[in-house]
Formats: sequence, structure tokens, C-alpha cells
Amino acid sequence: MSTATTTPATSVAARPVFRSTVSWRSVVAGVLVMTGYLLSVVAANVASVHWPPLAIGGLVVPAGTLFAGASLTARDLLHDALGVRGVAAGILAGAGLSALVASPQIAVASVVAFTASELVDAAVYSRLRHRSRPSAVAVSNAVGLVVDSVLFVPLAFGTAAAVPGQIVGKTTATILTLAALRAASLLRRAVRP
Repeated sequence: MSTATTTPATSVAARPVFRSTVSWRSVVAGVLVMTGYLLSVVAANVASVHWPPLAIGGLVVPAGTLFAGASLTARDLLHDALGVRGVAAGILAGAGLSALVASPQIAVASVVAFTASELVDAAVYSRLRHRSRPSAVAVSNAVGLVVDSVLFVPLAFGTAAAVPGQIVGKTTATILTLAALRAASLLRRAVRP
């Protein structure tokens, strides 16, 4: 005689598809943020391949720099919208898209630099976001953009000459995206009853 007890099995049909804490609004927001993130990755790669670098104040700035900088902030928003698993899926999808849309040399440089910088950015952001979201975005982007620039530029272009320009360009993108996030936050507060 067995002393094991059995519990009634829950049918697959009876299990909720989403936990009760997940709303359709948050799902739509997650899809929109993922789309924006992936579009910024594609734009950075396409610009790096098809547009000439910019010369600004003696700095050489690869054309995809501002899009790549925006992708760092978009990745932070993705973290908030979809969590760690969503970030991992986005990083994998972004690396795959980089390999598809860029020249072989840019693709390899992009995948290596993108994956390393996004993982570092995600780790820093996840540790700091509970304190202050704008500070977490700024610090994680600063760390991520340096890692990305130091890896990407030499691998993609065979020289480190554009590293300072890429760092300045990505810093500019971070400042612009932080300003946009701040403006959106202020607008939401002003519109709320």
C-alpha cells in the first residue's frame, strides 16, 4: 500500500495565460519598447554601413553612433517593460539583426561590441534602477557606451581613431534620450487629473 498522496492536476486550459499582474497595456508597452529597441539597433548598423562618418570639432564620429547610443537607453526601458528575460531576448534579437543588415566586418564588430556592452549596461542598470531611474540610465549608458566604443571601432574600422568621437556621440545620444524621458515624465504628470 502506497502512502503517497496525490494532488489534483490543474488542466492546461485552466491555467491563466498571463499572471493577474500583467495587463494588456503593459504587454503593448513591452512590444512597443522592444520594437523601438530593435529599430535603433538596425538603424545603427545601416547607418554605419551606408553613411560616411561625420567630422565634428576634430572628432570622427561613425554615422551609426547616435542610433547606437539611443539603443542603450531603449535597452534600459526594455528592462523596465519586460524584465531580464525580455532584455536577454532583445539582446539576442539585436545581435541577430546586426548580423543580417551589416557588412561582414561591421556585423562581427557590432555583434561582439553590442553583446558585451548591452550585457554590461543591463547589469549596471539592474543594480541601480531601484535608486533613481535617470541615474541608472545615465550610469549604465556611460559604462555601456565606453565598452561598445572600445570594442566596436577597432573591429569595424581597423583603427581606434574614431573611439573618442563615438564616445562623444553616444554621450550626446544619452543626454538627448534622458531629456526626452524627463519631458515625457513631466508631460504625464501634467496630464494626469
